[in-house]
Amino acid sequence: MLGSGLGSEGLAVTERIEGVSFVSSGTPEADRAADLLRERYGDSGFDQATTVVALGGDGLMLQTLHRKMGRNVPVYGMNFGSVGFLMNEFSADGLSARLAAAKPTHIYPLEMNVRLADGSEHRALALNEVSLFRMTYQAVKVEILVDGQPRLAELICDGVLLSTPAGSTAYNLSAHGPILPIDSPLLALTPISPFRPRRWRGAILNNRAVVTFRTREADKRPVSAVADNVEFQRVIEVTVRENRTQRVTLLFDPGTGLDERVLSEQFRY
Repeated sequence: MLGSGLGSEGLAVTERIEGVSFVSSGTPEADRAADLLRERYGDSGFDQATTVVALGGDGLMLQTLHRKMGRNVPVYGMNFGSVGFLMNEFSADGLSARLAAAKPTHIYPLEMNVRLADGSEHRALALNEVSLFRMTYQAVKVEILVDGQPRLAELICDGVLLSTPAGSTAYNLSAHGPILPIDSPLLALTPISPFRPRRWRGAILNNRAVVTFRTREADKRPVSAVADNVEFQRVIEVTVRENRTQRVTLLFDPGTGLDERVLSEQFRY
């Protein structure tokens, strides 16, 4: 991967970019690329950056977006991971022109509020999805309410998730949930290995919906709740809604934006 964009001739030319900072996933290949790009373009430091270039996979992109949540700092990814759905192709050349031409995609996170068995309450944000999982060999029993109205009295399953459009091609898709257009005002509610009702395959909700999950027999059937990579165990109740005050921005090369990727994913076979 490194050979195509990091030749010795390219490194001889420096092209400093004001306000850019580079972060790496920590793999040897990503670290080497980050060092070489810093040498060529400079690095203003993560906290002072007006644009961040993330070198890694989708996991690093999500971590970086969380770190810049609500700060109006766009993130441009270059793929050094396995899938790279949120990343651009790597090249060391012409970074200033690529950043100037990049198209922004805005994502609003889900806000998860949880109440635990010990009575404590916690909050976390998710750019992909909020998920509930069984913690033991026994299935989860959960009641689902939408805008305060009971919609499913009892779902027995391995888990259930609520996904943003950006996250609809991630775990949601693996759980056989629908792919949502990136700019759609929708959320995907998807069961994970449902046992009862066996034929329920989830729902598509308006992004203004407030979804509440109430666990049943919580002592016997403990449940964890996860917002992207933040987990809370032994939850009693989980409430999820979209947070419109904490926008993040991804940058994509022209013609390769997230809307195009989401559309293309629907025609894979």
